[in-house]
Amino acid sequence: MSEGSILVVDDDREIVRAISLYLQREGYSVLCAYDGLQALDLVMNQSVRLLIIDVMMPKLDGLSAMMKIREKKNLPIIVLSAKSEDTDKILGLSMGADDYVTKPFNPMELVARVRSQLRRYTSLGDIHAVQNSSVIVNGRLSYNTEEHMLLADGEPVKLTATESKIVDLFMRNLGRIFPAEEIYRRVWNEPAFSAENTVMVHIRRIREKIELNPKEPEYLKVVWGIGYKIEKK
Repeated sequence: MSEGSILVVDDDREIVRAISLYLQREGYSVLCAYDGLQALDLVMNQSVRLLIIDVMMPKLDGLSAMMKIREKKNLPIIVLSAKSEDTDKILGLSMGADDYVTKPFNPMELVARVRSQLRRYTSLGDIHAVQNSSVIVNGRLSYNTEEHMLLADGEPVKLTATESKIVDLFMRNLGRIFPAEEIYRRVWNEPAFSAENTVMVHIRRIREKIELNPKEPEYLKVVWGIGYKIEKK
């Protein structure tokens, strides 16, 4: 395994212990915390490569902790919650989560999601697209395919791992329209079920980071009834 630990955060110590055991069996190094403030301290002072965090916790709830972490760190985040409604999932994703797992969950499924997030985080390239240059320039946007770095007006854009994967797909295929289901399959590497809301949330977040006026996007556009694209300039 590469350097860095997986941080598991939940006020239920039995859940933390169970998740830790399954992750350690797979060879991962694990750190544990039991509230949002502990999680913040560990992320800022330890080498953390992925965060698993519960929503409802004392001192500082999971979503608030996640927002603070997102201001400083770009790492995969999986949110745990007892709530299964779509609105709760969309809220979690819109606040910076890369994945959302509802309690009770299958521990091996959680481990698989961890593995998927780490694979996506370290392997953002699109094997289906070929570029002659490592830098793609498109109007105000430029994208380095080797460093997976997006610039807008010459300034780096801070993207989550999932947002980076979506940007990579679009920038390597400028002008091509991708249905939400295809985006989900290629970015999440799993079959698309009710993918529209999940994809839409991430598209909105990217738009807020790259557009001068997100309500009237110049680049990241929706083609109604078909999908999404980055306009070729």
